[in-house]
Amino acid sequence: MESTKKYWKGLEEVNNTPEFAEHAKNEFAEPIPVDELLQGSGLNSVAPRRDFLKAMGFGLGAVSLAACNVAPVQKSIPYLVKPEEVTPGVPNYYASSYKGGAIIVKTREGRPIKIEGNPACPINRGGTDSQAQASVLDLYDNSKLKGPLKGGAEYSWDDVDTYVKRGLAKAQAAGKTIALVSSTINSPSTKAVIAEFSTQYPATKHVTYDAISYSGIIKANEQSFGKAVLPQYRFDKANVIVSFGADFLGSWISPTQFSTQYASNRNIASLNNKKMSRHIQFESGLSLTGSNADSRVAIKLSEEGPALLSLYAEISGASVSGVSLNNQPANAAIKLAAKELLAAKGAALVVSGSNSVAVQTTVNAINSLLGSYGNTIDLDKPSYQYAGKDEDFTLLLTDMNAGRVGAVMFLDANPAYSHPLAKEFTEALKKVDLSVSFADRPDETASLCKVIAPNHHYLEAWGDENALEGYYTLVQPTINPIFNTRQAEVSLLTWANYPNQDYYAFVRSNWEKTVLAATGKKWDDVLQSGIISLPAKTGGAYAFTGSVDAGTVAKESAALAKDIELHIYQSVSIGSGAQANNPLLQEVPDPVSKVTWDNYAAINPKFAESLGLKQFDVVAIKTDKYSVELPVLHQPGQAQGTISVAVGYGRTKSGKVGDGVGKNVYPFITYTQGNAHFANTVTVSNTGGYEELAQTQTHHTIEGRNVIRETTFADYKKDPAHGSGNHGEKHPTYDLWNKYDQPGHNWVMAIDLNACTGCGACIVACNVENNVPVVGKDEVRRRREMHWLRIDRYYTFNEEGKAITEEHELEGTKGNMENVSVVHQPMLCQHCEHAPCETVCPVLATVHSTEGLNHMAYNRCVGTRYCANNCPYKVRRFNWFNYWNDSRFDNYLNNEFTQLVLNPDVTTRFRGVMEKCSMCIQRIQAGKLEAKMEKRALVDGDIKMACQQACASNAIIFGDANDPNSEVSKALKNERTYYVLEELNVQPGVGYMTKVTNTGSQEA
Repeated sequence: MESTKKYWKGLEEVNNTPEFAEHAKNEFAEPIPVDELLQGSGLNSVAPRRDFLKAMGFGLGAVSLAACNVAPVQKSIPYLVKPEEVTPGVPNYYASSYKGGAIIVKTREGRPIKIEGNPACPINRGGTDSQAQASVLDLYDNSKLKGPLKGGAEYSWDDVDTYVKRGLAKAQAAGKTIALVSSTINSPSTKAVIAEFSTQYPATKHVTYDAISYSGIIKANEQSFGKAVLPQYRFDKANVIVSFGADFLGSWISPTQFSTQYASNRNIASLNNKKMSRHIQFESGLSLTGSNADSRVAIKLSEEGPALLSLYAEISGASVSGVSLNNQPANAAIKLAAKELLAAKGAALVVSGSNSVAVQTTVNAINSLLGSYGNTIDLDKPSYQYAGKDEDFTLLLTDMNAGRVGAVMFLDANPAYSHPLAKEFTEALKKVDLSVSFADRPDETASLCKVIAPNHHYLEAWGDENALEGYYTLVQPTINPIFNTRQAEVSLLTWANYPNQDYYAFVRSNWEKTVLAATGKKWDDVLQSGIISLPAKTGGAYAFTGSVDAGTVAKESAALAKDIELHIYQSVSIGSGAQANNPLLQEVPDPVSKVTWDNYAAINPKFAESLGLKQFDVVAIKTDKYSVELPVLHQPGQAQGTISVAVGYGRTKSGKVGDGVGKNVYPFITYTQGNAHFANTVTVSNTGGYEELAQTQTHHTIEGRNVIRETTFADYKKDPAHGSGNHGEKHPTYDLWNKYDQPGHNWVMAIDLNACTGCGACIVACNVENNVPVVGKDEVRRRREMHWLRIDRYYTFNEEGKAITEEHELEGTKGNMENVSVVHQPMLCQHCEHAPCETVCPVLATVHSTEGLNHMAYNRCVGTRYCANNCPYKVRRFNWFNYWNDSRFDNYLNNEFTQLVLNPDVTTRFRGVMEKCSMCIQRIQAGKLEAKMEKRALVDGDIKMACQQACASNAIIFGDANDPNSEVSKALKNERTYYVLEELNVQPGVGYMTKVTNTGSQEA
């Protein structure tokens, strides 16, 4: 059955703009600039082609001394007498923790090179997000301080300690507060250090504030149930999920954990059992979560509160006066959502991304009526990932202005950048005698402080974390400190005159007295596993004892219902902006907009047309207190009358990468009843400027081909092959080549479109594993990004009863730009059996292996680009410049310490050659060798691709097709499996499973 849906990658395609039509004619964005290169002017043009990692401060010479930085060298020891645990060429693995999730750190010859998720972790289940994958690069950031500073000058640690102790004693003697300002701390040992510090200085006050606040949920739970906690949400136990602006798959609370849970009710195993959750999303901006929803309803920010009250009224049967939802499609959707939630009572879940206490209390009331507590919501095993209290920081500002604060210290907190009252904070800080920052660089807050005592990177540090009740992880160093930094906890113990300032001993002692004593385990056991889980508590049911405050909800909504409503959100990769100096994260395309290296004003195309705003026009977004200028992005799915802008950009003191990228919109955050609200009303005006955003999505065209296949859950239950194209006659195929047997291995891959959320963690994992270079904003604009793996995002609208087969048929249909739906499709080299790239290469640089892989011999390639021209999937990347060994470039690859940041198992590529996904051939070979040394056969699961290992939703399956019992063999035999462009008979080695949408009993 042919598709009745039109798929389009971007507005350029649906509108068939002249630029898009011209690009579609050409295989490449521009010809090779031979004359320019020969004359040497290529590097003097407006757009310098740089790799960015060293040009942006990632020159890593100091790291070479890290292994001997702490202890003085007593004598020269040849490497023939090597450390016992190190074998050259063989990686070592260490258990550690990142943001509360257990990870495994891969090191080579004493240097960390890769982060993997720990499969035993109850949070990530072996998956990671893009920030965790990229965090290994932060270790080698040359923007970090090389030692402590006082008054902007370098000082010894002894001098700094003397100065700080004097200032603390002065504040204590004067009866003034000593404030420690931090983001959420869930480390038991760090809390114990703060307790010791407070014993020495009783005037200490710990103020916790998070750049992205969840204090509204915590307060609402205190008012509703008497428990001031952030609960655990169990999306895996929910049959019906209704979300109001909560991007739980992208950025809300614990997206890696939620992605794992969410996919478990929608993946191949769940569908085989004829089970699939139903997801309805109400939101203003098109989020990653909204793009995965079965039904998505675009509503204004001012309509979220009334929509929740309407849902409460439908479920409870009670009338709510004074509030009405003047949105007929949303009203109809609310009624249908209420019916489905009630039908799934005990397995239903409603969440909201709002930080309003009144809104979250309404959500609590709804979930209580649905029997969610003890089932899909656990208050007895809460999350400790966020515990900030917005009003505490506001009170601190008052005390600072009044002169009641004698000393203030900042640990993992940067309020001069990420707090809405940054201007007021900057002025108040001038009135404090002693200010200390533990930042690893002179960031926006640290640069205002009198002392900077730089903290270790987490890969250099000892520590622990307690992200969930009863779940503890250990942080252990994988390399000695690269620079002259000192762990913040050691600094606090030193200033508190604690007798033993060895933090390793402190952590171990603290664990032996608490966690280990409760479990009976030994310290060495924990070092190896990195995890301890106490006996699980059974989540209990809770009766709602609060009250639904419809008046406050109505008041907050009315305050937004004027001018243009500004939606402030987190980017999936950049997040709060703490890792803004990481080029790997800056170059990852946004999952929805596919924009890199910028934030922007996302506006519905129809609304933009009414305002006279074209794509990439620069607009001024203003309130009476703050304004920024940003380029416009026409975003399908955006609610009318709203614009969305991401925080995390506009850094001024993050480092060479992050400085000046985008604009800071934290000052637009408003405060209502002591809580931060990520919404505001603004005016928008055209400045007359123009700035082209660096997008990746429309760099290739599908020419109307049927690359995405979908069905509904109702149809799937009747016929599992529905929509897959596996019924009836297929396009006739003819072989030009002889068929050869593959008696050994036949490596293939299966990708479940129903499990893939499009988050992009796999892209960063691939980049780190395979030494994929970063090219920068201008080169992305030129369509020269080097990612081996991309995730294509397709918008779609239904044209019932009409088959869509040609791309030009899009021209007459613009669709409802509010109600588009989205499909994400990972695209990489398909390792075709009849690979068209292989037949056109004049020098046999790309050839087929006996194990089904398409290989690249880089030293044969002469750069004709015939292979890229002949590839129907457009997955080959051309090296325009010699990124790793060209003296005209100042990049991180062009130095004597290259191996410190690169995976030594993967060859770096040079100018003029093609590269593409190798299916992690180095991992395949390593798996074979390990099995051979252990004198056993290779077992399914021994080899995992970098993208596969990073994927939290287990959407990617790799293995041997010749093993009938392998997971990938079973997946490829599934009725939903199809092959992209199989009518071309290139016989790809990557199969895709048809996307299934659960539209419920009726479409919302």
